[in-house]
Amino acid sequence: MTLAYKLLFFIMILSFSWPAQADNMRMAVTTSFHNSGLSDILLPEIQKGIGVEVQLIVVGTGQALKLGRAGDVDAILVHSKSAEEVFVSDGYGTHRREIMYNDFVIVGPTNDPARVAAATNVVEALKAIEETRSVFVSRGDDSGTHRKELSLWKLSGFEANKFSPAWYRAGGSGMGSTLNTASGMNAYVMSDRASWLKFKNKGELRLLFSGDPVLFNQYAYLPVSPKLHPHVKNDLAIKLENWLTGPHAQSLIAGYKISGETLFMPNAKPR
Repeated sequence: MTLAYKLLFFIMILSFSWPAQADNMRMAVTTSFHNSGLSDILLPEIQKGIGVEVQLIVVGTGQALKLGRAGDVDAILVHSKSAEEVFVSDGYGTHRREIMYNDFVIVGPTNDPARVAAATNVVEALKAIEETRSVFVSRGDDSGTHRKELSLWKLSGFEANKFSPAWYRAGGSGMGSTLNTASGMNAYVMSDRASWLKFKNKGELRLLFSGDPVLFNQYAYLPVSPKLHPHVKNDLAIKLENWLTGPHAQSLIAGYKISGETLFMPNAKPR
């Protein structure tokens, strides 16, 4: 066997024995998605199923949208429908695809000084907090949760983003940190259900109000536009979208529970 044939044979052996390198992409996701623990379930399955290593950039929805506009990520997974629709209509995203949903809840002190647990709807619950001047901790970070909270305060007649009374504390941080602050202050706070169920430092806090249809919380996937940012990995973004909306991923999402409670409900529809 000549030296050339020996080298060719060696290269062929390496090609069969060397493990294939996974493709990689960057996705900006909300802190609530990451804090829930669902990403720990999905990421290994993504790499195993389609050979894509997904690097998560964990930020609030507002920051995720900024990263998408700048072309710093290949896709985003967020939960603020109106902002997502603007993102697509402005040409920054190719489309919006719904993946799963949960809901928001109002958490507060066990003794419930504002009697939030007796409210019949979320507007009534927030008005009770305002009228009693009970301490409320807000994310204050332009996240999807923060935007939703502000819209609910507005429905209740209180413009939380225009002035900040002593009882309203805006933290400017993610859901986990905000829940920790609320626990330390024994204050009211609005959280997505998944983050609350995963949160371990509950202290004297308990879930006081949920179930109002207006608290519905939809998560959607948006690939960043390759026309605007030719460098983004749109092929991998679409590959990931097809996996997330497929039967295996949707089953994993539906099956993810904490203490017997489901954190997210899958609702992807065929395109």
